[in-house]
Amino acid sequence: MTSTPTAGLASGIPFPKSEYDRRQTEVLEAVERAELDALLVTAHSHLQYLTGYDGKGGYFRPFPLILVPGRTPTFVVREYDEQTVHAYSCVDEIVPYTHQADFAKVCGQVLRRYGLQNKAVGFELGCWGLAPADLSAIEAELPGIRVADATRIVPSISAVKSELELEAMRDSMTMTDLAIVTFQNSLKEGITETEVAAAIRDEVERSGGEGVMLNSLNFGERTKLPHGEPRRHAIRNDEPATVEVGGIRKGYVAGVFRSAVLGRNAGTESLHRLAEAVLEAAIAAIKPGVTAGEVNAAARKVIDSDGRPRVLRNRTGYQTGINWSDRGALSLEPEASDILKPGMTLHVLVILYSESGYMVGTSEQILVTDHGADIMSSTPHTLFRA
Repeated sequence: MTSTPTAGLASGIPFPKSEYDRRQTEVLEAVERAELDALLVTAHSHLQYLTGYDGKGGYFRPFPLILVPGRTPTFVVREYDEQTVHAYSCVDEIVPYTHQADFAKVCGQVLRRYGLQNKAVGFELGCWGLAPADLSAIEAELPGIRVADATRIVPSISAVKSELELEAMRDSMTMTDLAIVTFQNSLKEGITETEVAAAIRDEVERSGGEGVMLNSLNFGERTKLPHGEPRRHAIRNDEPATVEVGGIRKGYVAGVFRSAVLGRNAGTESLHRLAEAVLEAAIAAIKPGVTAGEVNAAARKVIDSDGRPRVLRNRTGYQTGINWSDRGALSLEPEASDILKPGMTLHVLVILYSESGYMVGTSEQILVTDHGADIMSSTPHTLFRA
């Protein structure tokens, strides 16, 4: 254990320490319900949720946060990033390792110190941040360890937002709406995707935002590209435009997808009317106690009635929060059994494909309340006509 002072540095955690204590306590309670003796958290968004540190130092080596009931959390991190982890996390006990070859040995020593060498330990096997080779190396250090898949433990807790988190999501949504209005007001013949993207970033920064995540921004033929990054491609009259963007507040992102047409485009207009109907059916189905799969089914029922089943090729939404979303979180897809609860935030997203491959869509950030779905955005999810 080391204790590196970081006083005087521009650092700190986004929320009070009590908020992280609450999160860790609830995760540990879930660990015990799963009949596990410990949990190794390695997904970057989960590390940020539980500690404040965004995990970026672990972009090519794991930074496991070890949670054991009855013990304080322990962070195993690369020595190079140790001071940053001290500065930006609420964790006091940090154990460093120097090189990749040292990781499993050092992590194994911590696990052995906690008496876990022959116990059931949860690993986030379905998330980013832990490579198969990392797990194999730990198992080689501790041959008696019993590995369990704990992918869903942290998301099951982080899905339900505290008031502090909801405040961050609402602040993010304010910047998202500003980004959407800027996108819409910028559309004119000859303007390029990169010019509109720059206008969005400038307007959000000018208004005091922390930045935006721009998942896609495309015009015309390039609306065929999922998650297409902006290029120096200009829009022409009667072409569609799409954007998926979210403002950032304390690491939380409330993103939406919006479509527009410069002029008229009959194909885009027709498909967007269907997307709106699908989205509204999904939102109407959202209430506490229903499953994620039931919401997805309500959306797909509209598609089936329309008679064009191939226009929808993706899930219809997912859990949101830190870093927008992450692998392993709640997903609105067929047969998903997660039960919706008040305080959950969801990105309900409907993207449809035309026969020629164009993508048209719309979405809403939803807060699940005791009474149903609360739409967080103030920008209409109808097609914008520039």
